[in-house]
Amino acid sequence: MRTEPMHKISRKGLTVWRLYGVLQTLLLLIVAAAACYGTYYFEWPSFIYFIAVAVVILSAVLSTYLFPKIRWERWRYEVRDNEIEVQHGLFVVKRTLIPMVRVQHVDTTQGPILKKYGLGNISISTAATVHTIPALVMDEADGLRARISELARVAEDDV
Repeated sequence: MRTEPMHKISRKGLTVWRLYGVLQTLLLLIVAAAACYGTYYFEWPSFIYFIAVAVVILSAVLSTYLFPKIRWERWRYEVRDNEIEVQHGLFVVKRTLIPMVRVQHVDTTQGPILKKYGLGNISISTAATVHTIPALVMDEADGLRARISELARVAEDDV
């Protein structure tokens, strides 16, 4: 079996994923608050209150600390002359090889939160699917996009 890919995504990606976890937990907190209000206003059983609080606390711990840390540690990629290897996963680690001859186009995207941290995502499109390498420093993402584009052009010319 091959060694795992060399390159990791930016450490700032961990911060961004934790921020996404905080936003997700805040949305869940709104739902839990509505359930707690229903417990009080409609005289629902009081165990609903305790379940709502437990779910919010569990979500806060998992989505803001544990899951982003595991995702960041597992995310790796490597661009070679003939292929791109991507490794990711939370509990099940998935490794994907993308042949350069299959690459149709490469995009970089950057939402408002990624932009604040100077990060971007690279999307590699093939005929069948789109593979994404998240949370790269924008200069690195632009350079990698250009390199993949050039290697895909050379691979296409060789066929």
